[in-house]
Amino acid sequence: MVSSLSIDVTLPFQPQTTDVEGIYEGDLESSALYRMLPENAREYVRESPHLLEYLLIFPVDIYGIPLFLSELKGDLKGMESPNVIYPVGKGIFVHILPDPDDVRQYYIPIEPSFLHSVNYLMPAIECKLIDLLDALDYDPVTEKERGDILKKLLKEITSVKSSGESTLITAKAAEAATSIKDKIMDFLQKDIGDAKKESSKMKFPEIPQTGDGRVIVTPAQYTALEYLLIRDKVDMGILKPFLSDGYIEDISCNGVGPIFIEHKIFKGLKSVIEFKKSDELDLFVLKMAERIKHPITYRSPIVDATLPDGSRINIVYGTEISRHGSNFTIRKAMGEPLSILNIIAGGGCDYMVAAYLWILVEYGMSLFVSGETASGKTTTLNAITAFLPPENKIVTIEDTPELNIPHRNWTREVAKGKGKGEGEGAEVTMFDLLRAALRQRPNQILVGEIRGVEGAIAFGAMQTGHPVMSTFHAATVEKLIQRLTGDPILIPKTFVDNLNVVVIQSAVKRPSGETVRRILSVSELVGYDPETQGFSFIEAFSWEPVTDTFTFNAKGISFLLEYKIATMLGIPERRKADIYLEIDKRAKILERLHQSGYVRYYDLFHMLTKVRKQGLLKIEVGKD
Repeated sequence: MVSSLSIDVTLPFQPQTTDVEGIYEGDLESSALYRMLPENAREYVRESPHLLEYLLIFPVDIYGIPLFLSELKGDLKGMESPNVIYPVGKGIFVHILPDPDDVRQYYIPIEPSFLHSVNYLMPAIECKLIDLLDALDYDPVTEKERGDILKKLLKEITSVKSSGESTLITAKAAEAATSIKDKIMDFLQKDIGDAKKESSKMKFPEIPQTGDGRVIVTPAQYTALEYLLIRDKVDMGILKPFLSDGYIEDISCNGVGPIFIEHKIFKGLKSVIEFKKSDELDLFVLKMAERIKHPITYRSPIVDATLPDGSRINIVYGTEISRHGSNFTIRKAMGEPLSILNIIAGGGCDYMVAAYLWILVEYGMSLFVSGETASGKTTTLNAITAFLPPENKIVTIEDTPELNIPHRNWTREVAKGKGKGEGEGAEVTMFDLLRAALRQRPNQILVGEIRGVEGAIAFGAMQTGHPVMSTFHAATVEKLIQRLTGDPILIPKTFVDNLNVVVIQSAVKRPSGETVRRILSVSELVGYDPETQGFSFIEAFSWEPVTDTFTFNAKGISFLLEYKIATMLGIPERRKADIYLEIDKRAKILERLHQSGYVRYYDLFHMLTKVRKQGLLKIEVGKD
């Protein structure tokens, strides 16, 4: 449970003074601005009146009416001064607004609680909730159960009155709210036992209540309270809009100050949500660490963990080691993975590269996707898995679960640390899981990332005929080999050529200044020469930065296609060149599927399965 805190929202504009009466009574037509909105925006406003309230304080005379989009397309990347609003969840919207003085634009979450000053009500609501929760004869287990209980109890402790009955916060109540702010912070930091003892002592005389003690609220306040309770007690607090936004890749808080975002469309953004005090930031990360069952202390101030939605989080606690205050970084879970056609559409590779990788992994070649941090390695590896035969048994081994495999016969294994608040038990490393996987008769083993001694087991698996696919940190094939044969992995040099293909990927700058992800090369490892102690490899594909295209360098000389796969298929020596016709055919199949709209990951996988069942992938073996 991430308790509610007094987090600051610093709007990048001077809010307009306006009368919003009638909005929550359904009288939307009384607003001139509502009548000016396009129809799609009106539909959003009818479902979420707080969106119109936000628009009414937004200076449309300066910025203009925002562009309302149901989804963001890649062509928005070049927009210099975006003024865009899009939905990210039920009742949650995001406004992207330009900052003329900074390269980072503003990221403004618009939540049901965004403009309603209900913080002064929360202490009274929480105190009443504690009493009712204590009286429950069972403990809700799932997040849905906890959410349903909170909604039910909120109805019991509140009385909703119409806006016309003037139950909005009074100046006197506002003063009281300010005066008890420190008490609220103290209250939130206590354990539940102490909180229960003090809840009956805390008095809130300025808060309007009925004769039987129910808190009187307006419909808008009730909506805001319900949203805040679920957001802060069940979900991840102020991070909910960010985690709900499928266009966000990374979320970071570097200490006291704003939350920063890396966005798939608008790149680097700065949020209007910020921490102004170190103690509030410290409390937030403490509660967050408890929420994910990885408690953090001054003695153990660093946590690497996984959020409930699968996102990866790193937390550093306290000013002793983080001078600007506690910090955290979240690598968002992908949700539905990108397909290889998504990557092609983004220019990451082309149909020929994809077709080449398709036939290699289908026929059991071991493959590493290598590159620097945030180059898109895991995304590419996940996209390639759709090419694996649907009947195969796949085992994935990761320290943080990120891979999503479409195959039904999929065993997903995750390493487990010790002393992380997950109960007692021995540590289970990736080395242990990889060794166990060899007894599970998999057709392919996928390792999230090879970093250490598990590399030796991975190459041992390749040696015994188990294809392995993984990601690796190295910017070139030469650097990859150096790392594999050096400490701590220490693969014997004679084992390295069990790895068949290396995909080098990078985030590169285009002449326009845009950062894009590209497969720089695809190389076939041929062998090791003990006399020269050198490795030979063929660069099958290379990326041409000037033209932003890919060249099939190995056409006619591919070692893997001609001497591995063609031999495996029984293609006669004189007809081995026919294997290249298969690459052309598969490239055309992918292009047609793309044109037909089968771009999404699972849609593409199902269509590839149909293509296989129809016999379109059967390679005809010619006669000598």
